Amino acid sequence: MATLPASALIQRDKETYQIRITPPSGVVTADELRQLADVADKYEVPLLKITSGQRIALFGLNEEDMAKAAEEVPFRIGGHYIQACPGTDWCKMGQCDSLGLGQTLNEKIGTLATAAKIKVGVCGCPIGCSESHIRDIGFIGGKSGWTMVIGGNSGSRPRIADTLAEKLTTEEALDLLDRFLTHYNDTAKKKQRVARYVEEHSIETIREAMGV
Repeated sequence: MATLPASALIQRDKETYQIRITPPSGVVTADELRQLADVADKYEVPLLKITSGQRIALFGLNEEDMAKAAEEVPFRIGGHYIQACPGTDWCKMGQCDSLGLGQTLNEKIGTLATAAKIKVGVCGCPIGCSESHIRDIGFIGGKSGWTMVIGGNSGSRPRIADTLAEKLTTEEALDLLDRFLTHYNDTAKKKQRVARYVEEHSIETIREAMGV
């Protein structure tokens, strides 16, 4: 029996699998796309789909081919995902370096062990193209720095995130993220997503614990 990645999902037919690969902040190179195309051709992947979280899903492979393909794709499989907009690198609306922060977050927390999975949105301006307000953790860039929000969710129980702190430098935002994740891991129930955690503990109590 093949060893499948932990994130492999059995599909509707109860016979084939899906895996999702995570380009950092949705950024890919031409060479990585060619490598992915080669894997798709080699294993005759029936469907490749870009997800709402800037990942790429491979659908419909049998157990053996899925395990082999998982070793040959150019990006990380599973873990938390961090989506980011083009920010100040490319977008005329960008006010903060969302791609830079997104890359740092991918390296910092992409595979970090947490009470439940984490989805992060990083927006370079208040327009919010990376959906920060409906992610577990969000960062929104502005003229005065980053706003950090927590507790968003776009699932069957949607929730708009609450503001944890505003006017943060990048260093302050990363420090606050570290402190929040430590607090969350220490006090959350197993598999309790951040939205449900914030509802239970209240944003005021969390702000107090964070000292913000």
